[in-house]
Amino acid sequence: MRDADRAATLVVATRNRGKLEELRALLEGLPLEVRGLAEVLPDAPKVVEDGETFAENAVKKARAVAHETMTLSLADDSGLEVDALGGKPGVRSARFAHERATDADNNTALLAALGALGEGEGEPGGFPARFRCVLALIDPFTSGGEPRTVEGVCEGMITRAPRGTGGFGYDPLFVVAGTARTMAELTEVEKNRVSHRARAFAALRPVLEAALAERAGQVARAR
Repeated sequence: MRDADRAATLVVATRNRGKLEELRALLEGLPLEVRGLAEVLPDAPKVVEDGETFAENAVKKARAVAHETMTLSLADDSGLEVDALGGKPGVRSARFAHERATDADNNTALLAALGALGEGEGEPGGFPARFRCVLALIDPFTSGGEPRTVEGVCEGMITRAPRGTGGFGYDPLFVVAGTARTMAELTEVEKNRVSHRARAFAALRPVLEAALAERAGQVARAR
């Protein structure tokens, strides 16, 4: 990649098309070309997400992409934490049912785990839970290549039956706090105002803008 391309490109460490489109919408307005991993490193080996926290996994993925591309790299690790399950699925949200689980597999496994708790568990509206997202940004050319991390949380309840056709993952089961609708029943605009990812990006935006400004300053001084 040429320097000019590096300054304008952000590689996002995901192959999930739904997540990538959501991230592109949240980054709209910034002077960036947002590219997914499949576009930049189609043959890149899968990073083993063996961290005990979302932050550890996000940093690990961002480091791997930054090392391969030597450009501004962003990774997220996010998932669902259900109080009645001791915070599970947590970092295993994408693999809760099994290693190659589909969204439908994971939703079925979650309902089964909650159903096994017994009649007295939960609340009338469901099971208290939250979506949590940690974003890790790494720029090989600023801040010594050290990761910058931010976090966003969306509180809600897990309902006992899926509703809605939008979103992905556990969205059809997650009733957003302060509403009577699941994440999958929200419009894209509504979701991008309240989601854990939206809140993480609100925190990331000034960090990302500072990294871009630092890059621009380096380019100006080099001329």
